[in-house]
Amino acid sequence: MALRRIETTAATASRCLNWVVERIIAVLMIVLVLDVWLGVVDRYLFHWQLPWPEELARYLMIWAALLAISAGIARREHIGIGMFVLSLPTPIQRTILFLVDLIALAAFLYLAIYGFDFAESGMRRQAMIFGMSLGLPYAAVPVSALLAAIQLLLVALRDQGRFIPADLAEGAE
Repeated sequence: MALRRIETTAATASRCLNWVVERIIAVLMIVLVLDVWLGVVDRYLFHWQLPWPEELARYLMIWAALLAISAGIARREHIGIGMFVLSLPTPIQRTILFLVDLIALAAFLYLAIYGFDFAESGMRRQAMIFGMSLGLPYAAVPVSALLAAIQLLLVALRDQGRFIPADLAEGAE
């Protein structure tokens, strides 16, 4: 009974966190598309020679791509793991999924811990065109790693060593 409550709570928390992250990614992608279009219009139509659209696009793309890692984790969308693990007997599947989750959690926590130092070092550097601190672009590493670690922990609690495909995980609760 308590185990089922943990699974349900973790599933709900995972789904809510993923909902927020996916909306942030969508906004970042919309801004990215608009920024790239502005760069194209600038270069080929108006010749304003704006210096910032390319650099802004780079930072937006980095943030969106790194945040998308936690969205992929929430849906268990790792085709290599799924194809390999599903071909094994169930007890071995559970063991491998547990170990993969544990190793990935350690890796994301490592990235988050050392990523904060990385972001702090970016505070002392300036972007060439914007003249802003690189702390915000560099913060994509620890923030996304921490989100991925949290999402991985929630998904591991939700799945309890079972491989649950994305469509079943979304509709099961």
